[in-house]
Amino acid sequence: MKMTIAMIGAFLMAGGAMASEDLAKAKNCLTCHAADKKIVGPSYKDIAAKRASEKGAEASLAGKIKNGSKGEWGQVPMPANNVTDAEAATLAKWVLSFK
Repeated sequence: MKMTIAMIGAFLMAGGAMASEDLAKAKNCLTCHAADKKIVGPSYKDIAAKRASEKGAEASLAGKIKNGSKGEWGQVPMPANNVTDAEAATLAKWVLSFK
């Protein structure tokens, strides 16, 4: 029984990650970001590492995803994105899951 619950949990977590990747593709995040290398903006792994000990990191990152940011990662600003609050939160949680 415990094994079945663990397998279901792992399946649901993987489904959530895939849904977030699909959302990132749909919102053109992958134009400027990649999992493990800098493109225009930092990699998701670099973002997750920088925010690993930050309290409220998910909410802060969601705000940056939705409203854009400037100067945190260099001269190129991140523009505001056409995402809902829920989509921004989903993307932030997904980005912060990169290790």
